[in-house]
Parts: sequence; C-alpha cells; structure tokens
Amino acid sequence: MPYFDAASAAPLHPVARQALLASLDEGWADPARLYREGRRARLLLDAAREAAAEAVGCRPDELVFTPSGTRAVHAGVSGALAGRRRVGDRLVVSAVEHSSVLHAGETHAAAGGTVTEVPVGRSGAVDPAVFAAALDPGTALACLQSANHEVGTEQPVAEVAEACRAAGVPLLVDAAQSLGWGPVEGGWSLLAASAHKWGGPAGVGLLAVRKGVRFAPQGPADERESGRAPGFENLPAIVAAAASLRAVRAEAAAEGARLRSLVDRIRTRVPELVPDVEVVGDPVRRLPHLVTFSCLYVDGETLLHELDREGFSVSSGSSCTSSTLTPSHVLRAMGVLSEGNVRLSLPAGTAASDVDHFLDVLPGVVAAVRDRLGAAPAASTAPPSDSSPSLVVDALGRRCPIPVIELAKVIGDVPVGGTVTVLADDAAARLDIPAWCEMRGQQYVGETPAAGGGSAYVVRRLS
Repeated sequence: MPYFDAASAAPLHPVARQALLASLDEGWADPARLYREGRRARLLLDAAREAAAEAVGCRPDELVFTPSGTRAVHAGVSGALAGRRRVGDRLVVSAVEHSSVLHAGETHAAAGGTVTEVPVGRSGAVDPAVFAAALDPGTALACLQSANHEVGTEQPVAEVAEACRAAGVPLLVDAAQSLGWGPVEGGWSLLAASAHKWGGPAGVGLLAVRKGVRFAPQGPADERESGRAPGFENLPAIVAAAASLRAVRAEAAAEGARLRSLVDRIRTRVPELVPDVEVVGDPVRRLPHLVTFSCLYVDGETLLHELDREGFSVSSGSSCTSSTLTPSHVLRAMGVLSEGNVRLSLPAGTAASDVDHFLDVLPGVVAAVRDRLGAAPAASTAPPSDSSPSLVVDALGRRCPIPVIELAKVIGDVPVGGTVTVLADDAAARLDIPAWCEMRGQQYVGETPAAGGGSAYVVRRLS
C-alpha cells in the first residue's frame, strides 16, 4: 500500500531501528550518574548531540533534545520572548507557520503580548521586504519556517535572517520539514525540528539556541538539557534520531533528485488528467518530495476515503476533512482553492510505479466523487433572451463543495455581464468561490453579509 504522507510522519529509517534496538541495551542508565552504566549512557548522549549539531550547523552545547518538535517550538518561543522582555513584547510570524508556532503566539497574546502575522503570496512564501517592514524596535522575536508543511514552499530564510540581524531581532526557524534534506542557510538564531519528520522515532525534538541569544527557559527549573527540556532523556530514541538524521543526510542529494522528478511528473500530469485542478505551492522553490493540489467540485473527505480504498495514504487541508469545518490556515493565507485538497509527500524509496499507479487511479476517483455530488456543470452558453440579469443561489447550511457546484450550474443562466449571488455560511466558500472565478475566467465582485446569516458572494459572468 503506497504511503504518501511522509510530511506527517516518515517511516522509521532502518538505521534508526538498528540504533534504537542497540541503545535499548546500552543506554538505559541515567547519563547524569558517574558509575559505569551512567558514563556509558553519557557517551551515547554526547555522541548523539554532536551528530545532530553537525547536521544542524551549530555547536553541540547550543543544542538540546526535547520530547517533541512542538515542545521545541514552544520552549524556543517562550524562552526567547522571556529573555528579551525588556526589549518589547512583539512576536512576528508568517501567516503560514505550523500550528505549534501559532499556538505559542496565541499564548503570548493571551498574556498581553502582541503578535504580528506577515502575509504570503499565492505561492505561500513571504516577501522578505514585507517581513523586514514588520520588525520594529519593540520586536522581541521573529519566527519563519524553512519550508511549509502543507504545500512544500521554501521560505527565503537567508534574506529574512539578514533583515532580522539588521534589526537586532533573533529569528527562530521551524526546520521540521526540511532538516532531513539539508541544513538551513542563513544567520538564524534559534532552530527547532522533529525526528519523526526525517525517519527517526516519534517523541524526539531538538532545539538549537545560538550563543549570544538572550534566552530564559520558562517553567519549573531542571538540571537536564540546559534547563530547556525538563525530565529524563529518552536516550534510545535520541540516539536513533541522531543516527537516522546522519543517514538521511548522506542519502539526501540522490534521493531528493529522484523524488523531485517524481513530484514534477505529478505536478504536470494531474492537471492534464483531471479537469478543474489547481496545483498549489511554489513550482521551483519547494521541498523535493511534496506536492499539493485542489480539485473543484469535490468533497475532500470523500476523496481521501476513496483514495484510501484504492490503497493510497494521503492527507488534505480541506475543511471537508477537518473537525473545525474551516479550511487550512495555510491555504486560507495563500488565497487558493481549498476544496478537494490533496497533499502527497513521498517517503524515501517511493517507487516510480507507485506514482504511475496513483496517476492512473486518480482521474476515475475524482470523476466518481463528482458524479456522486451531482457536479457535472455544463459549459457556459448563451442564456435565453428573456433570462434575468441576476440570480440568487441559496446554499446556506450546505458544506463545501456544494456552494461552488451550485454556482457552476447556474452561471450560464445569466447573460454576460449578469451576476450570480451565492448565499453560504461555510467558511470554505470565502476561498473557493474567488478561486473558482479565477480558474473559470469569471469576475469575483465581492462579499457582503447575508440577511439570513452567512455571506452573500457575488460573481459576474464575463464569458
């Protein structure tokens, strides 16, 4: 069964498995103790720290291991903000950061701090000049991911790091998705990552804090991991994480080139095989193994279930697959189509035949889902001469992609220059109706509150 969700969790690397099993026998003792078993455990911990620091590009005494990547982010954000509280209370983040960063920002705001989100373009990348403009003398910390976990777009970290250096603001980089492919370039100040993203065991994160960065660990004091990650170290998992990071780095150039060619094939072939598809994310500055696309007139949850029945494990940022009923904050910030969203992230070793099989299966799956929803919109034709110049579609209480399907069905019933108003209370409509207009060559006029609740989205027919 092809597993195409490595961005969530990569399969355990064989080197990680070997190191984990070996260290279960050798690394069970307390590395803080001076007796023989403790010294042996300390040697394993020190070796793991040196290997991880080399991969990160920092000094071993700048790096600590945490219970997860999320804990690394939270410790990094809270510690850096506390260390610079005399400077100010502003936290600057991109609008597409991982939820762990955004949640840390919410906690900071709830405590009275200020959080500024820097917008991104349709590719998902920030503009370094716009990011630099958000920095002011009261900025305590800036955060920018190295690459996006949902669409794969690489961020201009080096340029933003230089802007942060000029402004005297430390930059925390969430490198969870990219660290297995190579070190993060640029003068970052703090860096967080998670082992299960590169094929290490779950439950191991790392946090690097450069010397000279003002940092005040928060929470109860602890003597372990420089006081930044309280609790007994999971030494076998740490050893396996460091060993696998070294192993995947040795394979990264060759495997990255091979997976990039497979992803290029997907990016090219999916729009050719499936009508009304938008491939999102930067086509060039991106992770080598990840591609995301969205399909009009498709229920994302049903699409993922059908692909699973065909043997493919994929993920999605559609609101239709979310308990929150809101689209992914990443897709929302990019302003791209969210319905029928599919993310493929290929693990190392993915066979070309599995990709070819996916491309063979996808068109039929999408067509079946569309047929089930009654989504077979006819091409726009000239309406009858007595047709109304405007129509209203009531889609209140109906989830994506129904509002867009209903819009597509009636757009041909108004004359060119006429309008269709769609009443909808699904948050996805705010993204998907403008995206439909751009894909279909119609004009999105705007949104106003609807009298019965929800919003009224106005579309003008241009062709």
